[in-house]
Amino acid sequence: MAIRMETNKNKLKIILTGATGMVGEGVLHESLAHPDVEQVLVIGRKPCGVTDAKLKELVVPDLYDLSAIREELGGYDACFFCIGISSAGMSEAAYSQITFDLTMYVAGLVSARNEKMVFCYVTAGGTDTGKSMWARVKRKTENELLQLPFEKAYMFRPGYIHPTKGLKNAHRYYAALTWLYPFIRRLMPKHVITLSELGKAMVRVVQKGNDTPYLDSRDMARISRS
Repeated sequence: MAIRMETNKNKLKIILTGATGMVGEGVLHESLAHPDVEQVLVIGRKPCGVTDAKLKELVVPDLYDLSAIREELGGYDACFFCIGISSAGMSEAAYSQITFDLTMYVAGLVSARNEKMVFCYVTAGGTDTGKSMWARVKRKTENELLQLPFEKAYMFRPGYIHPTKGLKNAHRYYAALTWLYPFIRRLMPKHVITLSELGKAMVRVVQKGNDTPYLDSRDMARISRS
């Protein structure tokens, strides 16, 4: 049965996955800092290393089996799904197990527990037109997510993500490109976003919505400032 708790409509309760990765860490940082976020529930296989009055954390041994915490997943306004991996060196079956199977398992579970939930999925730029294995798998995942009974579902398609200073999980190759950021932002605004803008855009799209379920980096930047 879906559960909807009565809360202040201006305050959000969010479920977040992937907090030990670069994107999830940044989105968690922005969510905890946002005055309209009341609580963030982080679900992961290991502690995220963050302490905050708004933060609740559930550490589980297997993300493919959340039956033990199912009852604790009701009463939330949004889910920010930030788990993602590179497809480099992976077979399609192995990549699909994480990118498609895990995403759909978690999404199906939280949609069943929260009838008014907004689901925000971090996918990738080029998902809509790419012909490579990763693009096909992500496109399938996007399409299936949009069929679930969420109030809304949004596909965040960033390209280059500029890391947030002071956070610890930025990939080395992102850090190495820091000096190039002002130039690529000016030249390719549709494909460049800061991690801070991405996190803020997720919160704002839950609050205000968007005309389409697909957001590129330029859309995220605009929404983050609204």
